[in-house]
Amino acid sequence: MYADVIVDITHEKLDKVFQYRIPDTLKDRLCIGSEVIVSFGKGDRKIRGYVVGFSEKPDYAPEKIKPILEIDEKGMAIESRLVRLAAWMKEAYGGTMIQALKTVLPIKKKEQERTKRTLRLCLTEQEGKERLERYLEKNQKARARVLAALLDSPEMDYGLAVKKLHVTASVVRALEEQGVLKVESEREYRNPKIQKREQNVPIRYTPEQQQAIEQFQREYLAGDYGTYLIHGVTGSGKTEVYMEMIRTVAAEGRQAIVLIPEIALTWQTVMRFYQIFGARVSVMHSRMSAGERYDQMQRAANGELDVMIGPRSALFTPFPNLGLIVIDEEHENSYKSEQVPRYHARETAIARAEMEHASVVLGSATPSMESYYRCQMREYRLIELKERVGNRPLPTVHTTDMREELAHGNRSIFSDLLREKIRDRLEKGQQTMLFINRRGYAGFVSCRSCGYVVKCPHCDVSLSAHRNGKLLCHYCGYEEPMIKVCPSCGSRHVGGFKAGTQQIEDLVKREFPEARVLRMDMDTTKNKDGHERILSAFADGEADILVGTQMIVKGHDFPAVTLVGVLAADMSLYSSDYRSGERTFQLLVQAAGRAGRGSAPGEVVIQTYDPEHYSIKTAAKQDYQAFYREELEFRDRMGYPPVENMLAVLMMGEEENLLNTAAEYLKAYAERSGGNYLEVIGPAVPYVGKVSDIYRKILYLKCPKYGMLIRVKNQLERYIKVNSGFQTLRIQFDFNPMNIF
Repeated sequence: MYADVIVDITHEKLDKVFQYRIPDTLKDRLCIGSEVIVSFGKGDRKIRGYVVGFSEKPDYAPEKIKPILEIDEKGMAIESRLVRLAAWMKEAYGGTMIQALKTVLPIKKKEQERTKRTLRLCLTEQEGKERLERYLEKNQKARARVLAALLDSPEMDYGLAVKKLHVTASVVRALEEQGVLKVESEREYRNPKIQKREQNVPIRYTPEQQQAIEQFQREYLAGDYGTYLIHGVTGSGKTEVYMEMIRTVAAEGRQAIVLIPEIALTWQTVMRFYQIFGARVSVMHSRMSAGERYDQMQRAANGELDVMIGPRSALFTPFPNLGLIVIDEEHENSYKSEQVPRYHARETAIARAEMEHASVVLGSATPSMESYYRCQMREYRLIELKERVGNRPLPTVHTTDMREELAHGNRSIFSDLLREKIRDRLEKGQQTMLFINRRGYAGFVSCRSCGYVVKCPHCDVSLSAHRNGKLLCHYCGYEEPMIKVCPSCGSRHVGGFKAGTQQIEDLVKREFPEARVLRMDMDTTKNKDGHERILSAFADGEADILVGTQMIVKGHDFPAVTLVGVLAADMSLYSSDYRSGERTFQLLVQAAGRAGRGSAPGEVVIQTYDPEHYSIKTAAKQDYQAFYREELEFRDRMGYPPVENMLAVLMMGEEENLLNTAAEYLKAYAERSGGNYLEVIGPAVPYVGKVSDIYRKILYLKCPKYGMLIRVKNQLERYIKVNSGFQTLRIQFDFNPMNIF
């Protein structure tokens, strides 16, 4: 029996796995993640490694394979536990162990550590004055300057002292050798900038909040760790409940991870947690420098933090004694990775919590169908918060039929009602948020005469028009100048479907010239502090209207916002995705929840072309149970998650004929592997059939049992590995995909 061992977990070394023989004395004691001592290299130096897999056959001559020397009995290190988690992810989601390790161990390389050096005087004042006299007598001016400065201030920053006093490192070294001073070094962390906003207002919990907190404390302190779903209406105080739960965990000497769906939410979330936990809170996200991320991981591993906040990747924070994982807005798509392994943060968090004897808390005003279904199946524990804090009413929701607006001669993107409500807020000095689920200055560009649509030559998608006069592909980055004449029929009636945030911003400024307008989308938040700058400006009342994409309606709390306008509410309703109804409902309820969170009541105007659709009707009433019942009936009838499970097999290759043949072989093998329990759909061309000259095919496998899909996935992986025809193709597995390909 042989074990695959990695001996260095810095990212650049993760591709290399070494095979070692397992001695008989260790056969029953090793598992994936075990920390072992092995001899390495020609000198047979003893080093530490981690077991990442097992095999029956040697990769080369057995007599040349060294044995594992021993298991490190000091216990499971943080890295060892993360290696175990990587092995679980490989099994649950597919891909290679190397890909899983690179996901779980996210620091790409060891960054240069920063150290702070300090000069400290070692002499008494009298001894210092006597020594200073001798330096002056001997004309040792540089040494005299340093000593004189230390007599005034016995502790000085090394760099500042050298620069200010114009001395060299050799002068400092000579003084240290003479016992005049000593140079002290300590690690200095590159911490992310956190602006302190003091708001130490005592929190008065509602009876529902208090009950939720007490239930968690009672079960957690009894060692009853589980998965909770907090289903709380918008403004019900879920964040305050999270913080009390974390306080309970921290009091036990354990740490917590708080996941948020987007970087845009980091600013407000960190502010609220910082007020409670101070400097023992940190943040992790992709906009930080590599050095900042590395230092925060080191602080976490050293036990210098109690709480780590961040998007999906923060789940792998190397806490030594993890006690709680909170996933806020758990319904969000961004918790599902689009890279191999295509893991979902929710399931992965639960797996990590089980390994580390921790609890998981999911929170949302619009829970995912999967989470609420598992509550009904008694797999999760349901906690409900049905009332807003302070007995504030939910906002009043108006649904506007845009077909009637058009019939009455209103061709504007603003309904008469929304226009009237915005003017009212401007007169009262209150704030408005306008949401649209689009990006860029225009959508596709088409010819009004013949219907020709400008497409990317490398991808099967239309190009989007941007304000800079360019047509851009959002998949591969291809761009070309805006066309003025149709290349198909020669017509000059060419234009874009203009419904982007930039277009809305322009229309708002034209319609309400007195309004101060901010726009928040991917384009305006490219810079490192883009989110914080816009959100803090809006929070400080520097704008009357905030126009934005989905990032403005997720979890933000602006007390002065009393009106939310949802433009083209049903834009995503009829996409080719079985989750479209759920997403539309969640989006509308979340958007509505931004209004009326302060003392003044809120209003919402939903503009739609299909006001009778159950997603829009239940969202207007903010009735989750009614929506859940209708949606579950649809999922049950069609065999979709959460009632059944689905596995998407995405195949990609440069040769279309080879790809088609391979897809048919995979389909046949899947049908044989799954038998009567498995339904196989496809192979088909996905929504985007070609990206960057790479053709794509998709296969969908449906089965009530998740374990069966994992078994079929494992058999397909083995089949792909032993058949050379698949070597030029890339094949990915996606369980219960969040987006239909």
